[in-house]
Amino acid sequence: MNKRKQRNRQEPHPYLNLVADYISILIGSAIVAIAFNVFLLPNEVASGGVSGISTILKGLFGWTPAFVQWAFNIPLFIAGIILLGKNFGIKTAVGTIFLPFVVYLTANWEPWTLNPLLGAIFGGIGVGTGIGIVFRGQASTGGTDLAAQIITKYTGFTLGTSVALIDGMIVLAAAIVFDIEKGLYALIGLYLTTKTIDLVQVGFGRSKLVYIITNKQVEMRDAIYEEIDRGVTKLTATGGYTETEKPIIMVVVHQTEFTRLKQLVKTVDSSAFVIVSDAAEVLGEGFKRA
Repeated sequence: MNKRKQRNRQEPHPYLNLVADYISILIGSAIVAIAFNVFLLPNEVASGGVSGISTILKGLFGWTPAFVQWAFNIPLFIAGIILLGKNFGIKTAVGTIFLPFVVYLTANWEPWTLNPLLGAIFGGIGVGTGIGIVFRGQASTGGTDLAAQIITKYTGFTLGTSVALIDGMIVLAAAIVFDIEKGLYALIGLYLTTKTIDLVQVGFGRSKLVYIITNKQVEMRDAIYEEIDRGVTKLTATGGYTETEKPIIMVVVHQTEFTRLKQLVKTVDSSAFVIVSDAAEVLGEGFKRA
C-alpha cells in the first residue's frame, strides 16, 4: 500500500503566538485609525461604531475624535466587565486604548480623498481590514461591540440584531446631522467593513471539498495519496433506490490541485460519481493553522 508523505512541523512556542497576537492587535488598530482619519472623517462618513459617533460629534460640536473614542471605549470596557461578568482580557484593553491613540497621532494627516463615495469605499475596506486583523489576534477594539453584548444579555436580542440596531442608529443620526446622502455613504462603508472583516478572517485562498462515490475505493485512495499527496476520509452511504451501501471518499484540495484530481479520478474510475463544493476555510495539515 502506498503511504502518504509525512510533514514534520515544529509547533511554534506559545510565547511567539502571544507576541504575534499583540502585533496583530497593534497593526490592525493602526490601520483602522488611519483609514478613519484619511477616508471617513474628512468625508463625514459615520459608518457605525464609536468612530461613527466621534464623526457625528466632530460635525456637531467640533470635539476631537480621539478623545471622544476614549471617552466611549474605556467606560464601555469597564461596563462590559461589570455587567457581563467576564474578563475581556488585556488584549481587548490594548485595542480599546491604542486605536484612539493612533487616531490622535494621525489627526493632522491630509485626507487621501475628498470624494465621499471613495471615502466610504476605501474607508470601509480599511476599517474592515484592520478589525479583521485585530480579530485574528483574538481581541477586539471594544466600543459598540461591547455595548451590543450588554444589550443582548439584558434584552434577549441576538448579537447580530444588537449590532445592527446600534450601527443603524448611528447611520440614521449621520443622515440627520449631515444629510441623507452622507447617511447612504455611511451604509456603503458599513457594508464594505462587514464584508472585508469576513474576507480577512476567511482569507483569499479557496479550496475544493470533493466527494467521490466509487466502487474502487482502495485504488482511488491510494492514487490520491500518491499523486495529490492529500489525506482522505472514508464515508459510507446507502443508495436511496438500491438500498445498498455506497463507499464515499471525501478529500479537500487546493483549487490549483483540483484539475489534477479530476483527471486522476477519471483515470482510476471513469464511472465514479463526483460532487464538488467550495470550502471557504480549511484548517489543518497542508492548509492553514487554526
